Amino acid sequence: MTRRALLLWFTIPLLLSAVFAQNAGETEIVAEVEGEKISLQDLRQASGEPLFRLEEQTYRLKQQKLEQMIQDKLLAREARRRNVSLEALIDNEINSKAAEVTSQEIHSVYELNKNQLQKPESEVEGQLRSLLREQKIALRRQEFAKSLQSNAKVSVYLAPPPPFRAEVDTAGPSRGPAGAPVTIVEFEDFQCPFCKKAQQTLEGVLVRYKDKVRMVHRDFPLQPLHPAALKAHEAARCAEEQGKFWEFRDLLYQKAPAAAPEQLYSYASQLGMNTSDFKKCLDSEKFRAVVQKDEDEGIRIGVEGTPAFFINGRLLSGAQPESEFARVIDEELSKRAQR
Repeated sequence: MTRRALLLWFTIPLLLSAVFAQNAGETEIVAEVEGEKISLQDLRQASGEPLFRLEEQTYRLKQQKLEQMIQDKLLAREARRRNVSLEALIDNEINSKAAEVTSQEIHSVYELNKNQLQKPESEVEGQLRSLLREQKIALRRQEFAKSLQSNAKVSVYLAPPPPFRAEVDTAGPSRGPAGAPVTIVEFEDFQCPFCKKAQQTLEGVLVRYKDKVRMVHRDFPLQPLHPAALKAHEAARCAEEQGKFWEFRDLLYQKAPAAAPEQLYSYASQLGMNTSDFKKCLDSEKFRAVVQKDEDEGIRIGVEGTPAFFINGRLLSGAQPESEFARVIDEELSKRAQR
């Protein structure tokens, strides 16, 4: 087992892709077709959330490197102030003061990674000790640099990329006032267990913010994973025709994954719907194109799984806790109040 391979296991991997730095404004023209211009903003919208993730990863890499450069300058400045060499300062304040690696720490790391190591602990003990020692030295370096920074004038001008804000169509079954300052568009799959898990959180959000939030449904059935989902989504749209979309949606989550046609007819009956009209609607595949349109838009703006929430266009992916919804919603409400 090489030391390089070990480092990969004990550090957070950073996926880096070539992304050009955005020094120009969003209105910069990047292409022109027969006089029709394509701006940088148009390109970012078309690239969607995947591009933002790359920009965010690039920013994190720059941020880490910048922090290291700041630490280097602080250490060099302190060495000059003490009239000692940089090497002597590092030995006295970092290397000698870094915590020692214990046998228990080595054993714990080995136990966590022994399946990948595929060697007895005795054979990799030296490598693990060396790796853990480097981590402790790096931690001590950060602590010492932080203490130096508290007595130095340090200004950081590296700005994070602007939050990804997709242009999402808000037409669809909705709850809450049309004029609410915050709109949450959810791309969901009625047979997705994570979507089901998120429903209780969403109810809490709607109660917490009341008339400040509008909730909009968009269809995103993951057919390869949930073959019955497409028909369930069509059925919910048929229920919408009879003013029962949200009730039918709740029942689909409650009964999931049961969504065979006969079961969908039964749900309509339980909700007091006109079952004849419902069956005719479902059998005709009347809303298949509507469901497909939602799915196409989700793919266009970078939806890769469900649930995917766009809060005023800002993506929140997965069954997040209520605190994460609150964080983004509060930021949006604060921005609106400052206008």
